[in-house]
Amino acid sequence: MSSEGGEKLRSLVVEDEWAARNYLVELLEGSGLAQVTGAVASAEEARKILLGDGRLAFDVVFLDIRLSGGRNEGLEIARELAALSRPPLLVLATAFNTHALDAYDLGVADYLLKPFTEQRVEQCLHRLRARRPRLQPAGPLRIAARRHKSLVFFDRDEVWAFEAAERLTRVHTAHGVFDVDLSLSAIEASFGRALARVHRNWLVNVTHIKEFERDGETRMWVGEGLVADGRGLHVPVARERAQQLRDMLLAGATGLRRMGRGEG
Repeated sequence: MSSEGGEKLRSLVVEDEWAARNYLVELLEGSGLAQVTGAVASAEEARKILLGDGRLAFDVVFLDIRLSGGRNEGLEIARELAALSRPPLLVLATAFNTHALDAYDLGVADYLLKPFTEQRVEQCLHRLRARRPRLQPAGPLRIAARRHKSLVFFDRDEVWAFEAAERLTRVHTAHGVFDVDLSLSAIEASFGRALARVHRNWLVNVTHIKEFERDGETRMWVGEGLVADGRGLHVPVARERAQQLRDMLLAGATGLRRMGRGEG
């Protein structure tokens, strides 16, 4: 997909199907035109982020119509957003083509039908860029996670690592471990070089890597302080990624004599 200069559209994806949510995130990020700063699975979570006291600013919301919790709950959220003084642009992203009149009445910017395609998503983003108002200064990129029935938010720098376990993704932080509704691939697309893929099940925040161990199996200590007296966790490093990761860490550091491959 193509990429253009200019500030990316800060986007929220509201979609209750895990596979569809992550695929749309990957298409948006892969376009180079949008930055997905949030993705949630339910109407309740969407309302907390978009309409609650601590609501976050987005340029565009990609909203499924039929969410868990109500037959057309997505349309109700769209009506509530349309009533705001400065609503974000709205895109209805749905498998149903029977709500065109509702979309027109709500003034939505576009209507994406499943299954999503790269070409159609890129076309949508070009339309949005043409319609968007002057963007407000971007705030810090935050991660929305779940703890039981609550939403919790972290700045990127507070995150130690993301872990894939079965069909769940967990975020490890100094405050605990929480569930996230995105796949590792979608998260990696959002954060780019700030995170390192060290294992097929692990993404690590490079700034929190404190120790790199190569004794039998390779692993690293990620968190605050060192293993003996700090808080954090051991993360496995895939054999095929170990040397590249070590070289990357040394490239951004000083204090050691550089050794050849296979030494140290």
